[in-house]
Amino acid sequence: MKAMVLPEIGPIESAPLKLRDLPVPQPGFGQLLVRVRVCAICRTDLHVVEGDLPRYRVPIIPGHQVVGVVEEIGENCRRFRPGDRVGIAWLRYTCGGCRLCQTGRENLCACARFTGYHEDGGFAEFTLVPEEFAYPIPPGFEDTDAAPLLCAGIIGYRALRRANVPEGGRLALFGFGSSAHVVLQIALHRGYEVYVVTRGEKHRQLAREMGAFWVGESPSQLPVRVDSAILFAPAGELVPAIMERLERGGTLAIAGIHVTPIPAMDYERCLFYERDLRSVTSNTREDGQQLLAEAAQIPIRPRVTCYPLVDANRALQDLKADRISGTGVLVVE
Repeated sequence: MKAMVLPEIGPIESAPLKLRDLPVPQPGFGQLLVRVRVCAICRTDLHVVEGDLPRYRVPIIPGHQVVGVVEEIGENCRRFRPGDRVGIAWLRYTCGGCRLCQTGRENLCACARFTGYHEDGGFAEFTLVPEEFAYPIPPGFEDTDAAPLLCAGIIGYRALRRANVPEGGRLALFGFGSSAHVVLQIALHRGYEVYVVTRGEKHRQLAREMGAFWVGESPSQLPVRVDSAILFAPAGELVPAIMERLERGGTLAIAGIHVTPIPAMDYERCLFYERDLRSVTSNTREDGQQLLAEAAQIPIRPRVTCYPLVDANRALQDLKADRISGTGVLVVE
């Protein structure tokens, strides 16, 4: 099979992903072999490639927003059959027995393993996934529509939950990439008043087209205080300014897996009056199931830019340079 492999961590500008011919992996106990159709790209892929996350394994095949078809099933697989369309997300294993797993917080499991980081992912013609961590894809979605939901959508969905938006409330989104443009569609469907703050004019234009109530390029420009906010940009320096723009009792959820250092904050201006600052860590399988169900109901239609698999370096370069509106998707077939 053909795969884009990361032999060694390096800046994406150096095109560190290399096209390789590899044996097709064989499914083990409880695993599915999936023929990959598409794999959306994500800023987390960029963090893996460039070493922003702790180095775990190289060489590695990145990619964790996979839509494909079951090619073969391993022993003891009962949920899926060959020919079924499935999705693969970032979370691919939890222990199932610890206190966190037993109380609906498997995303915090200390034994969790992740697709495209601990195990090979979807920048390839075939990949493996434990059957219990694969998602059935609703029939109303094209492959390219479904792929961005499997990380950008799921993480945005969990961030929206963590942001505690009140009914009919004001929500501010900081950064308007793949995850934010999915969250905007959910938030509007729920009746929230959505404000978008992002540096790029192309992203601001997309937010306007998609129905944001107000769009600007700096937290200081927000015309009102908001009930809730989600920070998608990996920019810790924005946190104090966002906290100052929250209503009393407001909540900021930080959606990134990697964020630059957060400066010191003035307690009275930023945190007093029970303002909450919350992080978002991965997702549970329940998050994924609920997101896919709500996305099909709305229905969510991500904006996508497609690249052939061999152009994975260029796609991640465009992501880093903010040249993609919506989500980049690698087309494997």
